[in-house]
Amino acid sequence: MAPLYTSFTLQSSLIGLGGVFVLLLIVVEYQSLSYLVGLAVYNLYFHPLAIYPGPRMCAITRIPFLWALVQGKQTHNLRKLHKIYGDVVRIAPNELSYTNPSAWKDIYAHRQGKPEMGKYRTLYSEHPGADHIVIADRENHSRLRKSLSHGFSEASMRQQESLIQRYVDLLMRGLEQNSNDGQTPLNMCSWYNWTTFDIIGDLTFGEPFGCLENSTYHPWVSMIMDSIKLGAYMQALRYVPFGRKLAMLLVPKKLVAKKKAHHEMTIEKVKRRVELKEERADFLGSVLKRRGEGFTFPELVSNSSILIFAGSETTATALSGMTYYILKNPSSMATLVHEVRSAFSHNDEITINSVGNLKYMLACINETLRMFPPAPVGFPRVVPEGGDLVAGKWVPAGTVVGVSMLATYHSPDNFHDPDFYIPERFLGDPRFVNDSKIALNAFSLGPRNCIGKNLAYAEMRLIMAKMLFNFDLELDDGRDWDHQRSYTTWEKHPLNVKLKKVVR
Repeated sequence: MAPLYTSFTLQSSLIGLGGVFVLLLIVVEYQSLSYLVGLAVYNLYFHPLAIYPGPRMCAITRIPFLWALVQGKQTHNLRKLHKIYGDVVRIAPNELSYTNPSAWKDIYAHRQGKPEMGKYRTLYSEHPGADHIVIADRENHSRLRKSLSHGFSEASMRQQESLIQRYVDLLMRGLEQNSNDGQTPLNMCSWYNWTTFDIIGDLTFGEPFGCLENSTYHPWVSMIMDSIKLGAYMQALRYVPFGRKLAMLLVPKKLVAKKKAHHEMTIEKVKRRVELKEERADFLGSVLKRRGEGFTFPELVSNSSILIFAGSETTATALSGMTYYILKNPSSMATLVHEVRSAFSHNDEITINSVGNLKYMLACINETLRMFPPAPVGFPRVVPEGGDLVAGKWVPAGTVVGVSMLATYHSPDNFHDPDFYIPERFLGDPRFVNDSKIALNAFSLGPRNCIGKNLAYAEMRLIMAKMLFNFDLELDDGRDWDHQRSYTTWEKHPLNVKLKKVVR
């Protein structure tokens, strides 16, 4: 089943919204010819960022940036721009994109004695009730993360293993029952999404969404999927004067109603989780123990929503990417299958602890995160008051800066043969001795790095190990699946795979 955001109704709404958006940009930008000329001259020759390379039109106006954003082409455009202009590019009048590995530390790492480079709030929608961990300010982020951290620790992963294994086994049964012994191709993107949504739903709310049992998306999940592409349009409108109010007028009423229903459903799910009498070592369990110093109820609601999306969609995307790349690279596939089937003789032996010993598996995961990062554009920050150095050059306060993940990971300055899937680069192969491993930060770094990294690796290792142990895989559709549009995450076309049960 295709994700609901590809439905005709929503597509039609977005096409109309895109046309209105372009008209708004034209009206706003060309309201005064003399002003436009003056602004263009200033941005090109006198702006503090005039010393940085990039397309002249991007220096004059943000329109090229926003148009690429709403088309889902921003990720690929950034990659092209860095190929032309180098490791730092001026992509808008007040924004710089980097592929230089040192920019990671300068922008995202702990900044002792300095104010952090804060989140670029224009990118994020206002959340009803309370801020979530992604957009909270420094003080609140520290408090929220402290309350959540235990639920995401390695020790907690081991406590939660039986729950995770239950859904992985449910996935294996679903694949066996629906694959018709390799005769019926299955869209693995959907199956991975159903699995990760069920896992994260149970770990967050104490109950699954039932995606695997019903082989479809739960309405709560469907709303998230619907919002991905629409979010790009809403993000672009925030750059337009009165854009937030315009967004409320332009968004189809059905989507507004769905969003409201989604929020109300989240409140009900959080209420049921709070009322559970049993003690659970899940994400909200540690938070509820600290209610006096942890989360308010509105914070529980807003953070639950972000945990569900960030903890499911990104992992499912990585699993889809890895499946595609190993099937497109028979040598890597053969090596990985041999490692898995040599390490285990029975499904019960495949545990979170045992899959941690699969070195080639880890290399394949990391190479997938490099080739096809789940969050390909990155997360821009704002240079604080006083300005600072980024990648060895001074950047004035108020400038938006960020590392473009896809462009960074496919830069020949950072990785040898960057456009080829070669897991051996992470296993000491001398061909890749000069690779800049510090350039790869798929989970970001610093105080705001992804809190769900341990869960993501546990899920990816378990799912891939059990799938390759139990099935022989064949790619049914050989087209370039990884050539996709991106809206925060990848749009993800169907990945059709034939799975034949291994007889032992």
